[in-house]
Amino acid sequence: MITTLRSILFYCGLIPSTIFFSLTGVVILPLPRKLRYAVILNWARFASFWLRVTCGLSWQVTGRENIPAGPCVIMSKHQSAWETIVLQLIFPPQCQVVKRELLRVPIFGLGLASLNPIAIDRSAGARALKTVLAEGKKRIADGWCVLLFPEGTRVPAGRSGRYTQTGAALARDAGCPLVPVAHNAGVFWPKNSLRKEPGVVEVVIGPPIAPDGRSTAELTRELEAWIEATSRQILPPGFTIPTPPGVSE
Repeated sequence: MITTLRSILFYCGLIPSTIFFSLTGVVILPLPRKLRYAVILNWARFASFWLRVTCGLSWQVTGRENIPAGPCVIMSKHQSAWETIVLQLIFPPQCQVVKRELLRVPIFGLGLASLNPIAIDRSAGARALKTVLAEGKKRIADGWCVLLFPEGTRVPAGRSGRYTQTGAALARDAGCPLVPVAHNAGVFWPKNSLRKEPGVVEVVIGPPIAPDGRSTAELTRELEAWIEATSRQILPPGFTIPTPPGVSE
């Protein structure tokens, strides 16, 4: 009961702050991209701070030394909304690949635009891939990192989805490294759940993977092997992996 109440309190602070920074994003749209990003990044700082105060959920990082000095393609496990917020605080200025529909949400969409996202139509198939590659190369050339979730959608902690080769293709075409990221945020902030459990989210950043003329399939296999093995290692003792829908225990 207390955990639920604390989670509600978190949203009581998150929603007004989101509205405020979305409106701010509208006002500052004429400013340069990196200046807009620096301003809106304060929303992520507040959300992380407020999450720790209200829900007792903090985070720690292992492997910061593996973050390249220049632009890279960040490939992260996707378990909740947590990583879309906090990875902005861990890595240098970055853009995320988002659903185009999010930019059409009144006020929020214009605020999101200040974070320099790559908006795609997920139903577009090959055209969406071309958009990510074309826009991603431009962002990297301009000095931005690009954050991708190779599984495409949120997957519960302890489980894995199908990894796409989009990130590997972008790193190859842009000539920059892939940086794998594993975490266990889904243990504390499950998908589509109001409750935010107290604890410490473990984030592990792996050694950069250089394309070096390798195939996207080979790069993706190496990336997936590292992320999945590391994700299993940082699951809390006694954590029960959820059963996939339609599968009886």
